[in-house]
Amino acid sequence: MLLWLANYLSEYYTGFVVVQYLTLRAIFSVLTALIIGFMVGPYMIRKLRQYQVGQAIRDDGPQSHLSKAGTPTMGGALMLISVAFSTLMWADLANRFVWVTLGVLVLFGAVGWVDDWRKVVEKDPRGLPARWKYFWQSGGALVAALVLFLTAQSPAETELIVPFFKNVAINLGVFYVVLTYFVITGSSNAVNLTDGLDGLAIMPTVLVAGALGVFAYVSGHIQFAEYLHIPYVAGSGELVVIAAAICGAGLGFLWFNAYPAQVFMGDVGSLSLGAVLGVMAVIVRQEIVFFIMGGVFVMETLSVIIQVGSFKLRGKRVFRMAPIHHHFELKGWPEPKIIVRFWVITVILVLVGLATLKIR
Repeated sequence: MLLWLANYLSEYYTGFVVVQYLTLRAIFSVLTALIIGFMVGPYMIRKLRQYQVGQAIRDDGPQSHLSKAGTPTMGGALMLISVAFSTLMWADLANRFVWVTLGVLVLFGAVGWVDDWRKVVEKDPRGLPARWKYFWQSGGALVAALVLFLTAQSPAETELIVPFFKNVAINLGVFYVVLTYFVITGSSNAVNLTDGLDGLAIMPTVLVAGALGVFAYVSGHIQFAEYLHIPYVAGSGELVVIAAAICGAGLGFLWFNAYPAQVFMGDVGSLSLGAVLGVMAVIVRQEIVFFIMGGVFVMETLSVIIQVGSFKLRGKRVFRMAPIHHHFELKGWPEPKIIVRFWVITVILVLVGLATLKIR
């Protein structure tokens, strides 16, 4: 929105041309989302407490979590507002990738909102039934996949890129839709599973979003893309603004979500942010690298799959409790230690992912 205004005003004063620079708009996007978080956060927490929108804690979980009962949840709505507002202010609203990403953010956020609302307000422990939750997630992911597939402007936009190799690109054809569907829904649910400790999910989300912003910048710049031997995706550079907004919103939320948390993200935040990371990875054609950088999310998801599969097939559990962060809690690790160590792992994996830009 402000880009349009700046373009108009630049006809009368050339100084406004500076707003056209993507890097500057990304910086403004971070700051806008961060300021919204700092300003609105305390008010939202007070309102959530006033309306008793508190987290219910499972009795069969770690005993240390019982003291968290009643902590306001659904705080992820603050991040959605911050990301959406900052994107609308600083992104190029004529860009198709911006609207696809915002659509995924809103739809998955709405699914999470309904799930949280039923759990904490209507006191229904099931929340939104799993079949309906997955139905709406699947619908949103399929629509996004079809839009991206049908509007693709070059073959590179639907090829699977294999990292560490210069010329390995697999033409997916219609299987691009299938891959995109699984990346978006899988990422959404993976972040949701990771959101179990104070600040555990949000910092990896910020780190991965920042790295995807780097990939978006070079993928949308034809000279950089050619130099680095990655696919050039025209218009993908605008995702830098959204990635920056996620970083700003996430850091603003972490201010209140850091241990001991004043507010929890809830499904409204985890489902939507996870889905957005997935759709960004698809657009910049870095699904495999995203799998590497989001290793913490992958580990949490696999721990649940292994636990459930082992119990059904053998009647035995592999972990003391899944997702795996609860396993470490029950082994006696302090919560802050688990959180920070998972953050450190994410930093390492993000650096590995970024290294694929040069190691080819």
